[in-house]
Amino acid sequence: MKILLKALVNQGIEALRVAGKLPADAPTPDFVIERPKTREHGDFATNAAMLLAKAARTNPRAVAQALVEAMPASDDVARAEIAGPGFINFHLAAGAWQREVAGVLRHGGEYGRNTTGQGRTAGVEYVSANPTGPLHVGHGRAAAIGDCIARVLDANGWKVKREFYYNDAGVQIENLARSTQARLRGLKPGDAEWPAEAYNGDYIQDVADAYLRGDTVEIEGHAVTASGDVEDIDSIRRFAVAYLRNEQNQDLAAFGVEFDIYFLESSLYRDGKVEETVRELGAKGHTYEEGGALWLRSTDFGDDKDRVMRKSDGTYTYFVPDVAYHLSKWQRGYERAITELGADHHGSLARVRAGLQALDVGIPKGWPEYVLHQMVTVMRGGEEVKLSKRAGSYLTLRDLIEEAGRDATRWFLIARKPDSQLVFDIDLARQQSNDNPVFYVQYAHARVAALFRQGAEKGYAFDQANGLANLARLDDDGSLTLVVELSRYPEVVEAAGQSLEPHLVAQYLRELAYAFHTWYANTPVLVEEPALRDARLALAQAVQQVLANGLGLLGVSAPERM
Repeated sequence: MKILLKALVNQGIEALRVAGKLPADAPTPDFVIERPKTREHGDFATNAAMLLAKAARTNPRAVAQALVEAMPASDDVARAEIAGPGFINFHLAAGAWQREVAGVLRHGGEYGRNTTGQGRTAGVEYVSANPTGPLHVGHGRAAAIGDCIARVLDANGWKVKREFYYNDAGVQIENLARSTQARLRGLKPGDAEWPAEAYNGDYIQDVADAYLRGDTVEIEGHAVTASGDVEDIDSIRRFAVAYLRNEQNQDLAAFGVEFDIYFLESSLYRDGKVEETVRELGAKGHTYEEGGALWLRSTDFGDDKDRVMRKSDGTYTYFVPDVAYHLSKWQRGYERAITELGADHHGSLARVRAGLQALDVGIPKGWPEYVLHQMVTVMRGGEEVKLSKRAGSYLTLRDLIEEAGRDATRWFLIARKPDSQLVFDIDLARQQSNDNPVFYVQYAHARVAALFRQGAEKGYAFDQANGLANLARLDDDGSLTLVVELSRYPEVVEAAGQSLEPHLVAQYLRELAYAFHTWYANTPVLVEEPALRDARLALAQAVQQVLANGLGLLGVSAPERM
């Protein structure tokens, strides 16, 4: 309908030019067609007249009146009204809404998808946890947000590459190796010889036991076999990283999260990409030596101060490989690059972008895009849950999934805007009641399935063609309200893709479920009259389809029974 209304407005603008009420060379403004906050102000509204007023040399309300009169008539528009300073409010005919049911059923699983991305490549990087331990709840939020962003971008016509960046180099990996070696030597946290920077979780003992057994770990097509040699720190390091990477991958698979590319930080050093990036920055004149360190003139590119790239001891600061890594994304053809991170990484964003700009290879400002998420507080029985027996110092994603279930965990971690604090109430997530939002939405989907089963038990054979032929019977306020809510779905998908906010889909699904439950409670569906029954069943089937499509974008199941 927005496309149709935009076409009508454009035809009206052209008619005003032909009539001499607008200069022939007056450009068509970038007007919008949007839904007013309340339907009392119409089903859709446009600001076109206000944008045309200057060219028309008259007031916006006069332009609006002329535009309304110039637009061609349409059976889908019941009336157009002028409001406020010059808005045009469109009230649609019932038939325009009723046809939306047919559109949903015709497109099925494709309903709501669009071609905004035009097949261009978008890379989405998320989770990117150090392979030093089990994934925690914060990683779970990153996984849910990143995975849903990828799904929403795919629905908006982007060719999406899902990417996991492993920080498998540096001090933390060395601490992992030393922690495992200490366990291999029979030490445990609290012992006098236990390393101060060691990881204390029980999972380190699991790594050590597997290493002593000589286990083999398969990871992304490569096999890493433990030597069992307690003194071989390089062998311990390789095995511990592979073991924990494999464990993280299993947790993510159980969470319904998969990746196309696993990128190792160590490969940037092994392939000389870090050194090459540093040389290029120097060749462009954006580095200088001071105090025995190499600095980047990042203030030339919007950073609040220059940044050390290479310390006096010869090691690189952590943002340098990040620049090299994001350069590789650009070289791999990512027209859009999205990186999902915890809010504690905020300080690194400006320096990475500064480094990319300083390379002067055509990377646009603001590339890559960052989505930052805030912390998650997990509650059970009114008290915060912080610790895991296995991890020691934090609650793991696996623990949360085992307690709340995969669907509820994904829903709760995605249901709010990423930059907002999130309280995850395990007790609520486990409830089978209308207070639990994921249950409430899934129950709406299952309720439709139950409706069709009940119809079959009564001997009613659903004739979809008959239902579509009688959509005009959906003329009561309750049915029209439900169809209007149904029709919002494509706009929500598009908005979620533009703003990288998949929680908009979750919010919409709750609103659609509410509209359906209200309609179901007040509208008899399995009535005797076939024409009316099939029309209402067609509407219920369309709601079920949109619920399934939306739940799919969130990676949440759409059950037939509950």
